[in-house]
Amino acid sequence: MATNEEVTEYCKELFEEVSAEFPSYADGATPEQVFTDHALQLLAEAGETENYRVCYDEKQGKRGTDHKINAYSLYENYETLDLFITIYVPSGDVQTIAKVECEKAFRRLTHFFRNTINKGYVNEIEESSEIYDLAHTLYNVPEVKEFLTRINLFVVTNGEVHYEYNPQESIAGFQIFNRIIDITYLYNISTKAGLPIEIDFRAMGHDLPCISTEAANGEYKSYLAIIPGLALSTIYEQYGPRLLEQNVRSFLQFTGKINKGIRKTIIEEPHMFFAFNNGLAATADEVTFVENSNGGKSIGRTSNFQIVNGGQTTASIYHTWKKNGCVDIAQINIPLKLTILNDKAKVPVTVGRIAECANTQNKVSTSDLSSNREGFVLLDNISRAVWAPPRRGTTQQTRWFFERARGQYRNERNRNGYTLAKRKAFDLRNPRSQLVTKEQMAKYINSYCEISKGTKCVIGPHHVVRGNQKNYVQFLTYNFRDDPDPAYFEDTVAKAILFTTAEKIYGVKPNSIGELRYITVPYTISWLSYKLENRIDLYRLWQTQGIPDSLVTSLRKIMIEIEQHIKTNAPGDLYGEWAKKEDCWTSLKGANLNIDFANFKDILITASGNARASNVDVDKAQKQQYLAEIKELGGENWKKIYLWCKATEKVPLFYTDMAHTIGKKVQAGITLTNREILAGFTLLNDLAEKGAKLGKILQDK
Repeated sequence: MATNEEVTEYCKELFEEVSAEFPSYADGATPEQVFTDHALQLLAEAGETENYRVCYDEKQGKRGTDHKINAYSLYENYETLDLFITIYVPSGDVQTIAKVECEKAFRRLTHFFRNTINKGYVNEIEESSEIYDLAHTLYNVPEVKEFLTRINLFVVTNGEVHYEYNPQESIAGFQIFNRIIDITYLYNISTKAGLPIEIDFRAMGHDLPCISTEAANGEYKSYLAIIPGLALSTIYEQYGPRLLEQNVRSFLQFTGKINKGIRKTIIEEPHMFFAFNNGLAATADEVTFVENSNGGKSIGRTSNFQIVNGGQTTASIYHTWKKNGCVDIAQINIPLKLTILNDKAKVPVTVGRIAECANTQNKVSTSDLSSNREGFVLLDNISRAVWAPPRRGTTQQTRWFFERARGQYRNERNRNGYTLAKRKAFDLRNPRSQLVTKEQMAKYINSYCEISKGTKCVIGPHHVVRGNQKNYVQFLTYNFRDDPDPAYFEDTVAKAILFTTAEKIYGVKPNSIGELRYITVPYTISWLSYKLENRIDLYRLWQTQGIPDSLVTSLRKIMIEIEQHIKTNAPGDLYGEWAKKEDCWTSLKGANLNIDFANFKDILITASGNARASNVDVDKAQKQQYLAEIKELGGENWKKIYLWCKATEKVPLFYTDMAHTIGKKVQAGITLTNREILAGFTLLNDLAEKGAKLGKILQDK
């Protein structure tokens, strides 16, 4: 459990982060919304929500504020709706939030849902409203009434709350669940993969008879059990998709959709469910047992219970139970294989292997389920070594910090910034605005260039709009390089600059182009790159750490046209739903939008290319040229370059180590990788740009 001192320090850091990030947001943003975005990112990473959208709406009534909302998440299958309201304290001190404030916040969220789904709030607001897309969907889409089973109301605050608020209530037949996310909860999920799910099956009145088998090597214990359908549905109702292990959820694209075959069995032959279903695979940190009525052993309690395989079975039983009132799931029993892993260090890899073997419908590789994938480790190293050129009008060099695993930036900041002066120095070198997570990287890269397999577009803006998790799956499957080099990293940063600049140009209500920024920005980047045949000079964006003024004006015009195109062509005014489909992207690719492409000549790669390889591997001719120059120097000269780099502070450690590797390989006649060839060529160019005379370096003994 977190100590008071840890929470107090975290509260100060969080307030500093919000204050530091606020100026970088577009005009119209508020500290409350910046905090909301920060908090929901943590919740999404912990599996507490998905594909959230920060948007503010407030309705005034005769007695003051009738309803208020800061963000929402409507799951793709309409199964779950998360609504968020924020209580933000503009202070770094931990302050207690009174019970009456939380209750008032919950009432306002409840009123929003009631106004929207029953009273047609969509008819009272303009299409330009941030909340229009959600209001229109809830009131007009038939699938919402058919599939929506769970409404989660979240009060999110950087204050401290000392009580729970869990009244049993429903609105228009929808079950409502209330949750409070306070500063202590945010601290806990910022330092862990998520708070463990503790389940007391015996206290719930359920019996899970089991038999055990213990591995001879002691790495794990495994139990074969039977879980009643009512027990499974009850815990799913309480925890939702959190039950499905976070990494596996991302890569299996868990949707909670009802399997028709499972549903038929539940309704017509519930007593045959055990025979027909393959069952669940789950893990837990600990398990305690109780004696059952037959004198055997049953599972009593579990700590950190997670379903690795069987999410569709779980969701199908729950939905059928909720949507078919006459269904009796008391006859349903499901096989359960529960594994307790003794070596906690191996949990991420082992869970991935269990998922790979247990799941027969979705192929999952172990490497996909870990942040330790080789390409991510390489990007981690590169980002710590490569310094970005100073921005226009400054002399300060900075780094773009790639966060391979959650908490790396914060841990590095604390480790290097143990005094206020050192922390400020760290922030200057590693500004939070230049922090890039894996999911953000996937968004920037997938927005830039479409990829097709046969007739199907597997990478495009419609995947980005579907949310971080689903887009991330596409990125790893079709668009990730396992051997990134400095050039790849620099181009990724350039794409980040292009994307985030477009977001700022689009703006935030009330000073924004419209209300579809999460759609319009990725579609704009994709459309522009498509029309320019992917010839944007990314190296220039990296070198200048920004985009030309001429492009700022053009981007704004393009975004206005693209948003209008989507609104005009979306069937039934369902902008968000249409934007998730390839049809939307196909429609937009064929539109010219009255844009004069002559205005983009100064940002395109010329026939002679840019100063180094762009966002694709160098062609064979270039690679041979680079390799010839590297080999011509010989192993001994590369050793001199390495020693010079080691003795000076002008060269990042990455290139210093690379010079050492290249020298040894050239000396031994070992083939260089593409990454080593590009790094070697880049190093030689950088030495020349920094005024280091190669001849003098090679003359030194």
